[in-house]
Amino acid sequence: MGAKLINRNAVKGGAAARRISKSRRHYRVRKHINGTADRPRLVVTRSLRNIFAQVVDDTKGHTLVSASTLEETLRSAEGDKKDQARKVGELIAARAKDAGVTQVVFDRGGNAYHGRIAALADAARSGGLEF
Repeated sequence: MGAKLINRNAVKGGAAARRISKSRRHYRVRKHINGTADRPRLVVTRSLRNIFAQVVDDTKGHTLVSASTLEETLRSAEGDKKDQARKVGELIAARAKDAGVTQVVFDRGGNAYHGRIAALADAARSGGLEF
């Protein structure tokens, strides 16, 4: 996106301004968050329809486990988007525990810790992940 190179006055209002603001927030958050082999990064990505979660070891650049609402088991899940986010959080916690990961660093990206992001994080915590 190149958000750090974009002038603040270049885009005023609308979807483009929101997208640029989100990319700036994401850049600010990522400056301070790094995952290691002992404590990988739990990355949450949200679109209008789906939510994705990955546990990433940044030292190697590998994704250890992932879960999303696009999977067959969750695609036909009942409930609203918050309920689906909770199910993704429970699934990512179970898969991370199977992979031997108990502690993670939570990376919310440029999203506010609210709604679906908070629901996924709370479900992952209740599933046994520590962050």
